[in-house]
Amino acid sequence: MTTLIKGGNGFVPSVPLRIAVRGRGMDAMALLLTERGLVRGDADVVFHGQPAHPNGVVRFARAEDGGDWLEVGLPALEPDVDRVLVVGSTDRGALRDVPGLSVEAFAPDGTPVARYDVTDAAGETAMVLAELYRRAGGWKFRAVGQGWANGLEGLATDHGVHVAGAEPRTAPAPHTPPPAVATPAPAFAPPPAPPAFGPGVPVPAPAPAPAPGFAPPPAAYAPPGVVPGTVPAPLPAPAPYPAPAPHGAAQAPAAPVPPALDDAWTYGPVFAPYVETGRDNDVLTVEGLPPGPVIVQLEVPNAGYTCLDVLDKRNKDTDNLISSTEDHYVGRVLATVPTSGTLRLRLEAEGPWRFEVAPLASARRLTEREAEFRGPDVLLHTLGVADLAIHYRGDSNLIVNVFELAGHEDPTVLPDDDYLISEIGPRRERAPLPEGPLVVQFEYADGPWTARLERVQPRTGPLFPGAAPASPWQAPAPAADRKGWFPRR
Repeated sequence: MTTLIKGGNGFVPSVPLRIAVRGRGMDAMALLLTERGLVRGDADVVFHGQPAHPNGVVRFARAEDGGDWLEVGLPALEPDVDRVLVVGSTDRGALRDVPGLSVEAFAPDGTPVARYDVTDAAGETAMVLAELYRRAGGWKFRAVGQGWANGLEGLATDHGVHVAGAEPRTAPAPHTPPPAVATPAPAFAPPPAPPAFGPGVPVPAPAPAPAPGFAPPPAAYAPPGVVPGTVPAPLPAPAPYPAPAPHGAAQAPAAPVPPALDDAWTYGPVFAPYVETGRDNDVLTVEGLPPGPVIVQLEVPNAGYTCLDVLDKRNKDTDNLISSTEDHYVGRVLATVPTSGTLRLRLEAEGPWRFEVAPLASARRLTEREAEFRGPDVLLHTLGVADLAIHYRGDSNLIVNVFELAGHEDPTVLPDDDYLISEIGPRRERAPLPEGPLVVQFEYADGPWTARLERVQPRTGPLFPGAAPASPWQAPAPAADRKGWFPRR
């Protein structure tokens, strides 16, 4: 998790985030703003009196102890929403009197991704605690800590909200995010056991149906331009290989733009991908990862022989991930981060290479649309019973196995795999797949291939059965007496 100081910022995964506003007597609110720094209308205000945005992508919830939470579906926000303000206010004195005032964001699996502790609050009663804003195709979290002496009504009015009895204010200038503040790369520790409320528990019950005239909430979050359920874009093509850093130098930070994740997939940890480039043989050490299955991607453009082995605590090879003689090796394979959070690998390669560790949730989905692949890969099957049609154009082994996750509740390890296909040479193959969720691993494939689903049947159960116990969340009902926009509880 990244703990920020005031003004600090950092990338967060582009997934639905749960945001806790902490402090006794604090009320949370979200404002959805355009590039002009203004809301588009009253619907862009989400708080206890209006607990859901009409399209369902931002919601307010209150835990049993009275703490306020906001849920922000980053991938599903409309393109004209430039940023989301996280606001805190109190009617029990001033913010300087609120103990433990802080804001913290969590990924869907409960992993904390950013936190800001407010230490310099004064006599104000309302404050923009943090903001989520677009940057370089992803989203950043910034610790703001800006208070409003004229309270919540002044803060809201300054951002274009109509408050009964308040005079409209001059529109602020278009928002320009400040220069990035250097912050250390996040070190994701294993998430603690979930408390009685908050991260680690399922999403609150759906908010009341939207008012007539509004579109219903989307069935699943998806990045702009991507239809839910279709194959997401592959991982970005590698950038030109820079000269490698001297051996032993600090490793490259996580890639600045997190992958676009499908929030329907809840198995395995979520984290920003780690990227490193280098040359020739090396020992790769990635620290601070959450334990569990991950995707390791390797590309060696001028390969001769390429080998990647997992090292144990004694620096002994324990698992061979890659062994290839291809002239240009590229592939994605599965690895498991141990409980220590450190993944160590021994790489044998000739020439420059690019190495990446990404969450399992970033893998491409199998659909009825044919997709092109090359080399080993990891795919996810989230639909019903289906046939997997493959056209393999390589010359060597084609080995495909599956990991059935239904009923498997330990996200730190995958269940035992089952062989699906084991053949040699070019071929067209069709194999039966059970109902998802499945991890489909193309363990060996030395050339190009295509894959698609056929005869897909409807799902008969939830994506992850048994993974959603009864929720302790209480979605508050709209306030009966709404005097202006901010009725107090």
